[in-house]
Amino acid sequence: MQLRKVKILGTGKYLPRQIVTDEQIDQRLGVKPGWAAKAGGVGTRHYVSEGETASTMGAAAAYAALEAAGLTFDDVDCLVCTSGTKEQPLPSTASFIQQAMGQEDSGIPAFDIDGTCLSFVFGLDTLSYLVAAGRYRHVLLVATEVASAGMDWSQKESAVLFGDGAAAVVIGPAPVNESSAIIHTSLHTYSKGARYSEVAAGGTRFPHGHEQAAAQSYLFQMDGPAIFRMASRLLPQFIDDLLTQSQTSMMDFKMVIPHQGSAMAMRLMRRKLGISEEQFMNITPNHGNTIAASIPMGLHEAIVQGRIRRGDRIMLLGTAAGLSLGGMVLDY
Repeated sequence: MQLRKVKILGTGKYLPRQIVTDEQIDQRLGVKPGWAAKAGGVGTRHYVSEGETASTMGAAAAYAALEAAGLTFDDVDCLVCTSGTKEQPLPSTASFIQQAMGQEDSGIPAFDIDGTCLSFVFGLDTLSYLVAAGRYRHVLLVATEVASAGMDWSQKESAVLFGDGAAAVVIGPAPVNESSAIIHTSLHTYSKGARYSEVAAGGTRFPHGHEQAAAQSYLFQMDGPAIFRMASRLLPQFIDDLLTQSQTSMMDFKMVIPHQGSAMAMRLMRRKLGISEEQFMNITPNHGNTIAASIPMGLHEAIVQGRIRRGDRIMLLGTAAGLSLGGMVLDY
């Protein structure tokens, strides 16, 4: 085990103003009515509209998390953006979130951690060690995603899944007399699947205007069946090892909060891993897949809906481009 006496002090969420229904997706894709509902199982998702950016959404979620924690920005020692998309290639999105919060003169360190859909879990795991070591006392983790900006609408099966939004979490040291702690984290990357989910162009390999980069190379491309086959093969042993290393069983969890990849993938994951419906946090029907924001959004909803309470054991679980698997066991 990798026990760290670190506590989730507060969470917050922001969803863009524009609500997009499955019916609107059907119209945009030019498919028969009901196709999007059947293919994605989303129902409604949110897209950014005028005046909304990754940084403004992140700032709103961050202030909501600070309010829930009973803290102010003056209490924050570090701001980390844990997102799979960037507002722009340079500088970090975290710096723009700090600016959008009106804290551009604060000097608080701000940087990004990108593990695609598992960015929040990568960030929470990494920064929890710095909190436990006393390097920082209060860390603000923000996941903010504008998936709608990079979708390839010719790939109907993936375009139907995504939504925009932001979530934030404040962490700090847990008092010795409280049970709150991060028990164990497991993060694995199998780069055999690195090309299964990618945006190939826009970096240094294919910079803007590169003669070999087709227009679609700047948009999100996904081989869903290949990802599903690989993840399905790896997840059972991954979960067995996570449970063994954390000295826990699936029955011990009040809630499992997965990355909201797709409704079908989550149904199959739940059955394959033996997770009961009552234990499983599913926010896909009114959020869609919000990339790295989906796990902290699910955590926030589990808290505000009263589905988890202090002392409950929970699991954060997901897959990500790379191909990565991630799981965290913690006592809320």
